[in-house]
Amino acid sequence: MSCGCKTSGDSSHSCGTKSSNGCESVDTCGNSYKLSVFDWLSNINNPSQSQTDFVEVRFKNDRKFFYKNVNKLPLHMGSVITVESSPGHDIGVVSLTGELVKIQMKKKNISEENPLKIYRLANQKDIEVWQDARGREEGVKIQARKIAYALDLEMKITDIEYQGDGTKVTIFYTAETRVDFRQLIKEYASLFRTKIDMKQIGFRQEAAKVGGIGSCGRELCCSTWLTDFRSVNTNAARYQQLSINPQKLAGQCGKLKCCLNYELDSYLDALSDFPPSSTTIDTEKGKAFCIKIDVFKKKMWFAYADHSMAWYDLDTKDVKMMIAKNKNGEKAPPLEDVKVHDIPVKSVDLIQENNMDRFERRNKNSGKSQNKRKPNPQNRSDNRPAENSGDRRNKPGEKPLDKTVQPNAKPANQKPKNFKKKPQPKRDDNA
Repeated sequence: MSCGCKTSGDSSHSCGTKSSNGCESVDTCGNSYKLSVFDWLSNINNPSQSQTDFVEVRFKNDRKFFYKNVNKLPLHMGSVITVESSPGHDIGVVSLTGELVKIQMKKKNISEENPLKIYRLANQKDIEVWQDARGREEGVKIQARKIAYALDLEMKITDIEYQGDGTKVTIFYTAETRVDFRQLIKEYASLFRTKIDMKQIGFRQEAAKVGGIGSCGRELCCSTWLTDFRSVNTNAARYQQLSINPQKLAGQCGKLKCCLNYELDSYLDALSDFPPSSTTIDTEKGKAFCIKIDVFKKKMWFAYADHSMAWYDLDTKDVKMMIAKNKNGEKAPPLEDVKVHDIPVKSVDLIQENNMDRFERRNKNSGKSQNKRKPNPQNRSDNRPAENSGDRRNKPGEKPLDKTVQPNAKPANQKPKNFKKKPQPKRDDNA
């Protein structure tokens, strides 16, 4: 297994501790390298392979380069070293050693001729100057943006990177048009008292440097593991049956999302068995055209030209059979005879499909039974007690009570005619 060496993401310090095997332990800050390569050959000793003198050195954010260890220094992942630069020297952290360095150099087309050299392991003074220069970057970036805005230049200062010895500062910017920054460099040189290097980057490289969270809820691919930027066009979305909505297809860089290319090859392989989406079928009931394609179920949806509100889903085998009949000069059977399921599309549904309240539809009859007013015994006009109120329930087979007052109905407190008062016993006062 690999030793799991890690350092801080900005490469400004190495907060891990070195173990006995010469490898740095896990970073106590909880950070890790961006775009790091797992060294799966670290514990394999093969004497037949020639050891390479090149190492991969990491600088701020995702900037990396390869240097030759001419002095045969004992380097490992996480070592802070002093490397050659122009002018002066730079400070970086070793991010990869061993045979995998050759593979990375071949992948990035970097020649081994006239390489840059590694001077020495960074001492305490080099690290202090390096950290002091890195601490001034945020303030310099704010001042650089103010100067560019004052000169009315159509550019955006994305990032600032100081060289390890503090003799040069690289300013990364993005712009849609060409910018004349001759006066800008004079302002920067007089203010910062150092050499200025202006470097224009693309919008995708800007997102990789700044970082962020994508719509998927994870960190951006360009700032974590994606090393190259391929061109993405709208055809990738059309092949995957996605709606051409710039707000949904664009990433934080303002360009089309790189993840549109991830599954494009699988979709192209699956669509090779489908007839073209512009296919029209001449049936006995008229011409039918393709509405949409379901790649996963291998079906195609067709509709008649004169009745486009009813869709019919057909298997690709049936569609090819109907196309073959049209090529032979025969008309294909109606779509109803070969359909799997028909889904009539109503115009009302099409109108309400884009309605913002379509997810809040409520049943019109819901809640009526709960909203019935119950009789309140306190509001009754008669003097009947509350236990005789109208909330009693009818017995099985009993007619419901009619609360409406009949014209000849007797009042509730009237006594019947044949009512006789029971005789009361005489009271004896002498008892």
